[in-house]
Amino acid sequence: MKEMNANSNLERQGKPALKKTEKRIALKKSIKKNKWIYLMILPGILYFFIYKYVPMFGLIISFQDYKPYEGIMGSEWVGLEHFKRLFSDPDFWMIFKNTLILFALQIIIFFPIPIILSLMLNEVRQMYLKRSVQTLIYIPHFMSWVIIVSISYVLLTMDNGIVNGTLEAMGRQEVNFLLNPDWFRPMYVLQVIWREAGWGTIIFLAAISAVDVQLYEAARMDGANRFRQMWHITLPAIKGVIIILLILKIGDVLELGFEHVYLLLNASNREVAEIFDTYVYTAGLKQGQFSYSTAVGFFKGLVGLVLVIGANWLAKKAGEEGVY
Repeated sequence: MKEMNANSNLERQGKPALKKTEKRIALKKSIKKNKWIYLMILPGILYFFIYKYVPMFGLIISFQDYKPYEGIMGSEWVGLEHFKRLFSDPDFWMIFKNTLILFALQIIIFFPIPIILSLMLNEVRQMYLKRSVQTLIYIPHFMSWVIIVSISYVLLTMDNGIVNGTLEAMGRQEVNFLLNPDWFRPMYVLQVIWREAGWGTIIFLAAISAVDVQLYEAARMDGANRFRQMWHITLPAIKGVIIILLILKIGDVLELGFEHVYLLLNASNREVAEIFDTYVYTAGLKQGQFSYSTAVGFFKGLVGLVLVIGANWLAKKAGEEGVY
């Protein structure tokens, strides 16, 4: 009996080791079989590691009174002082409100537009026309925000601008679009739509192309028109992609992009245009408050992480796959 128990114990101890060996062999085979795929994703992995993960070490200066000449290791540790300063700053709630409003406008107005465009392009049967329209709406994405804002300036300026010239010719009063705070948010959203709506259709059109054609044939046999096919087949088929992109978009709630807003920002519209990205630039680079600006960036990243996790949890509760 003792010998049998000893043998069974040896077998139990040997099974985990055997499983580990099998897993190692399977992993080696998988890497060897898909080596070209791993090689293709290597640049992306290196990019994220070098430019996203390695710089995270610098977040430590948000808890220090960082002095460049003393370095990270020599700077004085101040704990949460910079975070306390951020939350007690009179401008904090103004910046927070402006950022949330612009983000809400992007979600409510901009986010559905690429989906609608994709559905409309999918209904175009003439390939030449479809590709021509796609090309035209893609082009603005390849222009920098400097060019987009410059074109808007030429169109909207009161100094011989086309829009104000047209208003004057119609007997209407000229509008100072560039300095009037009331026009900042509409102008911001329209510029985002102009530049990014066409580019956003790429993923949705790819998802639509994967929908089984037999579903549309069956729907036509049942008497469904194109709108019904779109509503009951196409939209449910790409629902998972829409939710994933929405979750990722929610993660950028405080990350609206520095360049675009900074080019539109001026002394007249600061009360509605100042956001965290421009605030970090002013505090960090212009005023040299490196620790404070890092604390603001840390706060932004933490909020985005919490929202992504929360949105992903809600998506899974709703029966969708989510991001992870």
